[in-house]
Amino acid sequence: MFQVNDRIVYGTHGVCMVTAIGKLAMSMADKQKQYYTLCPIYQHDAMIYVPVDNHKVNMRSVLTREKAEALIEEIPEIETIWIANEREREVQYKEALLSCDCRELIKIIKTLYQRKKARVRDGKKVAAVDERYFKQAEEQLYGELAYVLEMEREEVEPYITERMMKKSCSSREGK
Repeated sequence: MFQVNDRIVYGTHGVCMVTAIGKLAMSMADKQKQYYTLCPIYQHDAMIYVPVDNHKVNMRSVLTREKAEALIEEIPEIETIWIANEREREVQYKEALLSCDCRELIKIIKTLYQRKKARVRDGKKVAAVDERYFKQAEEQLYGELAYVLEMEREEVEPYITERMMKKSCSSREGK
């Protein structure tokens, strides 16, 4: 169970702060249940009410700084999602977004980045559905990493790119 002031990741809402735990005095709420009141970090005007015994939407503690740094180091080894069937691929993307699993978000980002490069190279437009899932995966992943690494969201992608470049250079020097 989470506590008041804990920072958690809740579904596709990203990093949220638990601001209260208790029964809700709302007509739609089950008067017997305990609820988390969540405030999304990047949507200050929003409040989310989630039953403490929620099993429908994934919730987890935010990554630690150490786990975030280790995850970034692991990015080159994380595989992409190559599914030829458009519908199956979209289902996979949806499941990845709902999973709250950073590795799954990285798979989406890497896959769609490579698909975009290939389509542009072949003179084709980037599919709107690909663009939408790419943006959602980036928002979720970069939002959490920015929070944990204490930086602005816009700084996350360049930070990751810089780390990948350093890793690439050091691995070539070691050969």
